[in-house]
Amino acid sequence: MTTIQVSLIALAAAASLAAPAAAQTDPSQPARDAEGNAIVVTATRSTGAVEAATVPASLTVLSADDLEERQVRVVTDVLRDVPGLAVSQTGGRGGLTQVRVRGAESNHVLVLVDGIEVSDPYQGEFDWNTLAADDGARIEVLRGQQSSLYGSDAIGGVIHYITATGREAPGVSLRVEGGSFDTLAGNARIAGAGETVDYALTGTLYRTDGQPTARGGVRNVGVTSASGSAKASWTPADNFRLTAVGRYSYTDALTNNSDGDFASPTFGYTVDSPGVRTRIDGAYGLVRGDLSLLDGRWTHALTGQVADTVRQGLTPDGLDYGNKGRRWKGSYETGLRLGDDRVGHRLTAAVDYEHEAYRTTTPSPFAFQGRRTTENWGFVGQYELTVGEALSAGASIRHDANNRFADATTWRAQAGYRLPFGLRVRGAYGTGVKNPGYFDLFGYSDGRYIGNPNLRPEKSEGWEVGLDQQIGDRATIGATYFDNRLKDEIFVTYPAPDFVATPSNRATRSKQHGVEAFVSARPVDQLKIDLAYTYTDATENGVREVRRPRHVGSVNVTAFSTDKRFSGTFTARYNGRQDDLAFIDPSFVPVTVSLEEFVIVNFAAGYKLTDKLSLFGRVENLVGERNEEVFSFVGNGRAAYGGVRARF
Repeated sequence: MTTIQVSLIALAAAASLAAPAAAQTDPSQPARDAEGNAIVVTATRSTGAVEAATVPASLTVLSADDLEERQVRVVTDVLRDVPGLAVSQTGGRGGLTQVRVRGAESNHVLVLVDGIEVSDPYQGEFDWNTLAADDGARIEVLRGQQSSLYGSDAIGGVIHYITATGREAPGVSLRVEGGSFDTLAGNARIAGAGETVDYALTGTLYRTDGQPTARGGVRNVGVTSASGSAKASWTPADNFRLTAVGRYSYTDALTNNSDGDFASPTFGYTVDSPGVRTRIDGAYGLVRGDLSLLDGRWTHALTGQVADTVRQGLTPDGLDYGNKGRRWKGSYETGLRLGDDRVGHRLTAAVDYEHEAYRTTTPSPFAFQGRRTTENWGFVGQYELTVGEALSAGASIRHDANNRFADATTWRAQAGYRLPFGLRVRGAYGTGVKNPGYFDLFGYSDGRYIGNPNLRPEKSEGWEVGLDQQIGDRATIGATYFDNRLKDEIFVTYPAPDFVATPSNRATRSKQHGVEAFVSARPVDQLKIDLAYTYTDATENGVREVRRPRHVGSVNVTAFSTDKRFSGTFTARYNGRQDDLAFIDPSFVPVTVSLEEFVIVNFAAGYKLTDKLSLFGRVENLVGERNEEVFSFVGNGRAAYGGVRARF
């Protein structure tokens, strides 16, 4: 580091006005501390872990047990059970899948996988279709403006997918299953831990012939998805740890296009498109070093990471479109803990450097084929306070210096107080920023779309207030009201006379407000109940936003036998009526259409034959509900699967 960079770090530490109570994004942290309390690694940039229950922000943790009991194979399925989230899947498995938080756009959520930022630099967001669920993984979902911690992309919140360490889940595990539509899926994991070394190697496969996704179509639209990951840590001394993560994913998904024949009665509708497919390769890596001094009170973390994404759209004639995106990122974090168990203070400073690059491979003489780059420096200051088990509070501030866009300063303040009878009151106010992606700036499609290099970053501000009531150690009930405002929102215009789509910044403010509610209960040892509901009112220039259902809810009930060998989970997920855009007018100007509400019911069951061998099975969309989350793309119908799991 240069002298200037070191001085800026010191300045950030001295100024630290900063953050919430939780842990760093260290992927080697376990899900629970030594006392068995659930801890999180996403809610702050501060080093060291604390209990999830003390975080004053809106936070949901989906445990490895939750994913196993619901037999989750695609991560977005279980995200439907999180308050504040709405999922849009283009047809069945393998279709482009987006997640929206609190009515924000899909590129307004920061996605981390084992601490690595995984969004595609060109698309400006993460395609959830490429993330299959690994055995033993957990998910942390942090809602609300988090740009003061993470910079651009975190307007709506952060979703962090974390694989298990070797110490959490040692040994060898194998899972294989098959079922409807010639589906074959499996997972293999080898993990272990010694005195100084912890390691885990995981491989996952999901392949299906799929189902028709066009209304009245007969072409099965399937997918082959494979991923492999490795995570290891080395602790040669009590105060030093070195962590490395590597991950590769490959997705080859069939897809359907819209009918482009002006004279056809199905113009603009999804139709069977033989030979059309999408291929996505993602390679990700992270190296992190942690050093603690002064008996653990002064901590340091240095991280380097890379994300490399290649996307290709193929037709029978060859490459139709394509792009390559890469992100290099480095971070330094240092934290100082003061006080004692009764009153604690934590000061934290962080510096981030990010370099993004992209190149389009679309075979068009009008598309820019060169390489474009963007650099960003981010400086973070944090302060957090805890008073016993009752009060947790803090604030965070961040300044981003960008070579393509105007510099931005974002901040957040939050606090929570727990009353003696178990009721916790919490609130927060924050700001966020989202820089335009390369597709918005420079994307091109002949006669259909042209980017706008003069776009400005989007800016958000909002507040929330929540109540959480703990009922003994058997149940927790909570509700949160949120209210957000978005300025300079990027939207697509269709200027005459050519009506070629191009993005622009909106002059008016977009608004999102709503209510999130949840119930998590374990009334008896043999019963587990999780309920979630979200009401969202999201408007853009006074018009209801598309793909944001006003009402979303889920029910998950798991019953166990007395000896815990058998478990059965009933899941019902409700997706309310929502609007979407249909390009069924020859001018290509979209028409607003309404998509019907639906309920998807699943049932999963498992039985342990021995301590090492288990059988499992599930039925998805048990009642065969017809569903569309994207206009004229039909979702999955009824399907049944079964398999075996072995652990050694």
